[in-house]
Amino acid sequence: MNFSNKQLARIAGFFYLQVIVCGLFSEVFVRQALRVGDNALATALNIRDAEMLFRWGISADLVNLVFGLPCVLIIYSLFKSVNKLLAGLALLFVAIQTAIIATNLLNQISPLLYLSNDSYLNTFSQQQLATLSLQALHLQAQGYGIALVFFGFYCLIIGYLIMVSNLIPRFLGVLYAIAGLCYLINTFTMLLSKGFANPWFVYLAVPIFIGELGLALWLLIAGVREDKTQP
Repeated sequence: MNFSNKQLARIAGFFYLQVIVCGLFSEVFVRQALRVGDNALATALNIRDAEMLFRWGISADLVNLVFGLPCVLIIYSLFKSVNKLLAGLALLFVAIQTAIIATNLLNQISPLLYLSNDSYLNTFSQQQLATLSLQALHLQAQGYGIALVFFGFYCLIIGYLIMVSNLIPRFLGVLYAIAGLCYLINTFTMLLSKGFANPWFVYLAVPIFIGELGLALWLLIAGVREDKTQP
């Protein structure tokens, strides 16, 4: 079955919207909701009490990755006529990001293993297991931030391709490039700050959300214009 570029763009928009929903759910309603600052024991108790929610968060991250791959592949196919080298580079960046996040999910699964009450864990105290669980979540957060560096460059490239093409309104390219820049600022602020503190996250999250949601909705509702410059 052959799809027009407009139809492909709408499929990409649908997938992108699912990526945003799954990402928000796993980050805001699971990880941030269950974690209690640096209180390892309270965080462990929350995970135990809401174990199924925690598992749903992991599943949502996996669905996020599965939906994200066809989305970026379609976006590559739409913009390769604008600049094949840059579109391919963007695809490579997001492939690296996906691999890092998929591997990093092992850190998110680790608390369930530490808090499982299996007999081989009896040599550890409850406080020690809770500390190991929180450390795993710390590692997950840093790994996620590293992955978003590659996604930030992806957003910058795709934002540029939108701006120089006639497929999507240029202001969406500007917003998407700003989202990519915010991703980079967010991660490097975290990595360069003592204790990995990131006081700018709340402010950076707003333009990121606007840029990504704006592109996803435009693709889903309007698709892309036909490129009259191509034969």
